Amino acid sequence: MDERKYMKAILFDLDGTLIDSSEGITKSAQYALAHFGIDEPDLTKIYFFIGPPLIDTFMNHYGFSREQAVEAVAVYRERYHKVGIFECSLYPGVKECIEELKRQGYMIGMASSKPEESCRRILEHFGILGLFDDVVGATMDGRIGTKEEVLNEVMRRWSEIPKEEMCLIGDTMFDINGANMVGVPSIAVSFGFGEVNEMVSAGAKAVIDDIRQLPDVLSRLFD
Repeated sequence: MDERKYMKAILFDLDGTLIDSSEGITKSAQYALAHFGIDEPDLTKIYFFIGPPLIDTFMNHYGFSREQAVEAVAVYRERYHKVGIFECSLYPGVKECIEELKRQGYMIGMASSKPEESCRRILEHFGILGLFDDVVGATMDGRIGTKEEVLNEVMRRWSEIPKEEMCLIGDTMFDINGANMVGVPSIAVSFGFGEVNEMVSAGAKAVIDDIRQLPDVLSRLFD
């Protein structure tokens, strides 16, 4: 087994990186908006709910007060935890990719702004939870929510690994910017919900079009 000289830990975002979660997230957002009398019939027009903390999206895109946004998130979760959580699909090659990275000696973690419990349920649903050394997500009390906060929690738990030896894999500017803010290198995927050019401009080290390309790209970039 090769010793990882420069990169020890690979951190994956979840939505848009490992799973296509657009159906469950947008339908749950649509459900929450309807509670406030807002009709969003075209789910493709509310993809901006995928990635950032929900409370921020309700406030930034709909002008909700924090109190309204908290209520909206609660209504969203009514549907999401019952139905929406499993309205998703694993991208092709995810399990094979992570198994190969494990074989090569990398530690594997999740760094998602989705609640940690939801992340674990989804990974378990697809039979890949056991491939992860740790799963870090948002807390239900709002203490941890942004990508920066999630990554800081990863670094707290994995304090023995220098941040320069971690790499975040993500699909939106929220991932790349969050990684930049804590000094963690990042790689973008083109098949999620973000704009590739924006992620490259923000400093993503590379862009991959298929998750199965990741082991080779990591080797080329960091070995």
